[in-house]
Amino acid sequence: MSRLSLRPRSRPRSHRRHGNDRERGSVTAEFAVVLPAAVLLLTAGLSAVNAVTTRIQCLDAAREAALAGARGESATAAANRRAPPGATVTAAAAGDTFHAEVTASVPLLGDLLPPITVSGDAVAAMEPEDTTW
Repeated sequence: MSRLSLRPRSRPRSHRRHGNDRERGSVTAEFAVVLPAAVLLLTAGLSAVNAVTTRIQCLDAAREAALAGARGESATAAANRRAPPGATVTAAAAGDTFHAEVTASVPLLGDLLPPITVSGDAVAAMEPEDTTW
């Protein structure tokens, strides 16, 4: 009686590898080309996420500054609590509204390119100064 084996039959080993000798190292060469491109794309993506995050922080800071300024409080102090590091705050009352703008620079590709400037602005209606009930 013969035994049934579930192992595949082994193939005879040859001294030559599959393919042509001219193709040796092609995977290494392709990897050497693809890796820098992948790193560049990853860095660009992270820079874009950083720019969007900084813009959202600028918008939040401008909103806080406009609301604080409309209440008669310090708009600059309110903006600096939420603004990204190194941001510039501009705030002023204009008629019956208060306008605030927060601007910040964002480095691109890890300081390889010049930084871009993102900003956020907000407007709030001035609250009446004399509130007697």
